[in-house]
Amino acid sequence: MKIRRAEEKDMDGINSLLRQVSLVHHKGRPDLFKDSSKKYTDDQLKAIIHDDSRPIFVAADENGSILGYAFCIFQQHINDNILTDIKTLYIDDLCVDETIRGQHIGTLLYESVLEFARTKGCYNVTLNVWSCNTDAMKFYEAKGLKPQKVGMEVIL
Repeated sequence: MKIRRAEEKDMDGINSLLRQVSLVHHKGRPDLFKDSSKKYTDDQLKAIIHDDSRPIFVAADENGSILGYAFCIFQQHINDNILTDIKTLYIDDLCVDETIRGQHIGTLLYESVLEFARTKGCYNVTLNVWSCNTDAMKFYEAKGLKPQKVGMEVIL
C-alpha cells in the first residue's frame, strides 16, 4: 500500500468512499444529510484534485484500488483582527473503506497528513467530527486530538 496525492484516475474509488461517509452522516443525522448522496460532483472533485491548496491523499493498494483518503484544506488568517497568522492544515474528510477498517490504514493516512503539514510549515492540523460519528471520535481521540471548539445546536 502507498499513500500519495490523489489523481483523476482515483475518482471512482474516492467517490465510493464519499458515498460511505455520506451514509454514515445520513444514518446519524437524517434531518441534515440526504440519503444516497456524495459531497462533491465529479467536476468539483476533479477541480479539488488539481488544487494545491486542497490536497487529497489516498491510500492505494498495489493494483491502484483506493482503500482510503484524506481531503485537506490549507487555512490561514493573514492580518485578521483577532486571529494570529498561523498556517493550519484542516482535514475536511478522512475515510477508510468500511470493509477493511481496523488494518491501520486510517492511522497511516493521518500520520502522512501530519508529516505533510510539518513539511509545509503548518502550526497545527485540525478537523471537525460529527458527534453522531462515535467511531471517528474514538479514532481521533486515540491519535491524541483534543477538542478545539464545540459546535452546539437546538432543534426548533
